[in-house]
Amino acid sequence: MRHLNYSHLYYFWTVAREGSIAKASKVLHLTPQTISGQLKALEESIGEPLFHRVGRGLVLSESGKLVNQYADEIFSLGAELAGRVRDKSTVNPVTLNVGIVDSIPKLIAYRLLSPALEMPNAPRLVCHETGLENLLGELSVHQLDIILSDRPLPRGLGVKAFNHFLGSTRMSFFSHRSMSEKYKKDFPSSIHGEPVLLPLTNSPLRRQLDEWFSENHIAPKVIAEFDDSALLKAFASVGKGLFLAPDAISEEIEQMYESTRIGSVPDLTESYYAISPERKITHPAVSAIFETSALKLDE
Repeated sequence: MRHLNYSHLYYFWTVAREGSIAKASKVLHLTPQTISGQLKALEESIGEPLFHRVGRGLVLSESGKLVNQYADEIFSLGAELAGRVRDKSTVNPVTLNVGIVDSIPKLIAYRLLSPALEMPNAPRLVCHETGLENLLGELSVHQLDIILSDRPLPRGLGVKAFNHFLGSTRMSFFSHRSMSEKYKKDFPSSIHGEPVLLPLTNSPLRRQLDEWFSENHIAPKVIAEFDDSALLKAFASVGKGLFLAPDAISEEIEQMYESTRIGSVPDLTESYYAISPERKITHPAVSAIFETSALKLDE
């Protein structure tokens, strides 16, 4: 493919969004035959089919998914450009590409990132969430400006990056409101044999928690384990088990997940780090995150 016809790409992108040529024809005010011809021309140019027909609908092929991903970015940027020209804005928006380790509670991630959103010329946040190793790979090829992690950069990975401590918070157990009085009495022995929802065994917090259980002769009934903290809390909100959460967001946890804080675990803390490709932070939004979060995280 020597040259890309952006009109053909736009017709393809519209069909992918609408789910059928018939629906796309109404949006584009073109006949279905015209759109079919443009799609065929694009497929011939690319050399592979972009859709598979399933029943009366169209489903993107693997090549179609790739092309659609690029088309999303191309036409999103085009819309942004049109808006900027229309508004005659002279300030270029800054983008902050953030990787978030999936074990970090979503409310903590928001708390850590909020200083950047409060800047006079706030950046546009682009957030990616997955495991730390995958995020470090993206950081190493400059696809990310910063990683928010609940553990420092592991040694021996061969990735040139630096840890910046953001703060820490004590941890507490929470239960569904309907069971809180039962568990508050004689805590922590009250949770012995009771259902709990826990992070996966490979997380730093889980290792601390297992040691605490052993030291206090507590053996709860593990109902489920999660690497996604939001999914864990979704189970907790319907009373499936006790769970651990940061004190720094205890009020939000109680309001959002029908839960009550039943007791703190002073020996357990969770720490948060910004991992960046540079020792000295220069990105203004990252500087705002670092300067503010370390002071206010556990207030």
